[in-house]
Amino acid sequence: MDPITALTRPADGPPQGALVLLHGRGSSEHDLVDLFDLVDPERRLVGITPRAPLALPPGGRHWYALREIGYPDPAPFLATMQVAGEWLDGLADSTGVPLQRTVLGGFSQGCVMSWALGLAAGRQRPAGIIGLSGFMPTVEGFQLDLDGLTGYPVAIAHGTLDSVISVDWGRRARDRMVAAGADVTYHESPVPHTVDPAVFPILAGWLGEVI
Repeated sequence: MDPITALTRPADGPPQGALVLLHGRGSSEHDLVDLFDLVDPERRLVGITPRAPLALPPGGRHWYALREIGYPDPAPFLATMQVAGEWLDGLADSTGVPLQRTVLGGFSQGCVMSWALGLAAGRQRPAGIIGLSGFMPTVEGFQLDLDGLTGYPVAIAHGTLDSVISVDWGRRARDRMVAAGADVTYHESPVPHTVDPAVFPILAGWLGEVI
């Protein structure tokens, strides 16, 4: 497991908050950098995109080993949770932005880790969570804490033509968060395992309300 490194897109002036975006399976920290200017065009926020700590077949970087959809392999998942949690907790030292003003989000595996890092029992919650084309993980030895989420801001988007992670997983995440009392923004569109460009202005408006 390698140390987590990250790319940073600075804010235009003192940052009003931070946005952390986690890439998907087999990708890298370069994958989501261009999204910062699309969802934060006024550059109010400092944007950070970290590189996953695992290098696994068939290549690229990974947040955990894929066992089956919905159920990451426990050992590498828990190891990544430890490393990524420590990295996230120390991020305020470099950005000057506390976790309470930091939105955490990701695509595919990055979405899974956003749910995990944002809602894990015993962890401090970020300002909000963005879940793109992923699922809320079920892992032995790990538990999500969905208590005290009344009014908590969450944005979820998923493609109805997604053959990698079915839209049913996005709907389940939506339903669980609604049942927990969270303030959920949800968007479906007829796209495969990708982020529909129509989602970007929705996220821009949502971020403006959250931070």
